[in-house]
Amino acid sequence: MLHVVLAESSLELVPGRMQGHPSVRAHAGRLGRSPSGVLLDNSWHYAAMRGARQAGKRGRPDLVHFAILAATSTPLYRAGLARLYVHTIGDVVVRFGEGVRIPKSYHRFEGLFARLLAEGRVDAGDGPLLEAAGYTLPDLVRSIRPSGVAGLSVSGEPATCRELVSGLGEEPCVVVGGFQKGDFADTTREVLDGIYSVSPHPLESHVVVSRLLYDAENHFYVGGAGSTPVRS
Repeated sequence: MLHVVLAESSLELVPGRMQGHPSVRAHAGRLGRSPSGVLLDNSWHYAAMRGARQAGKRGRPDLVHFAILAATSTPLYRAGLARLYVHTIGDVVVRFGEGVRIPKSYHRFEGLFARLLAEGRVDAGDGPLLEAAGYTLPDLVRSIRPSGVAGLSVSGEPATCRELVSGLGEEPCVVVGGFQKGDFADTTREVLDGIYSVSPHPLESHVVVSRLLYDAENHFYVGGAGSTPVRS
């Protein structure tokens, strides 16, 4: 089983101190919601975010959307051999029900995840589709109990995704930044056994996730003992 964590992700509701800004109020009005019920998005809230703490890691829920789609569309995820977790910059962790796939439309994604962050869960008839709760990254990693933890950053030691997956044991955990700019916080680095780079050039999160799950698919299905071929 491969565990993939999008860490410090740019996913949050508009914070209280920004909710009165005209750009936020206008955008929320167009959506028919209150300012507290929309995701912070610098495409709409750039003026409100000016001078905000860690601005380079905030206001890009579209990047998180792309990365989730990249992960949940793969044969490895559909086969139940990969689990995805989204850890946000505000220390909230989103967990996905088995086999859950999210809307491809960003508009629908934004509404769903705004509701999730506000209410803590989104249910289906037989159980939760999505759950969100306050959790630090170290707490999340301890709950996963992986056999090894690697972080991916352009500043890391060069390695291939296949080398990482095959070298981390039977329950590998790979941490990918879910933000636009910057690097992992110290609290993230503390849980990593190593930091590696899979490209000499910066890559967006969804590209990294796609490469990672493709090579993991080859490892778990082709390289693993008792493996079976994928049928998509």
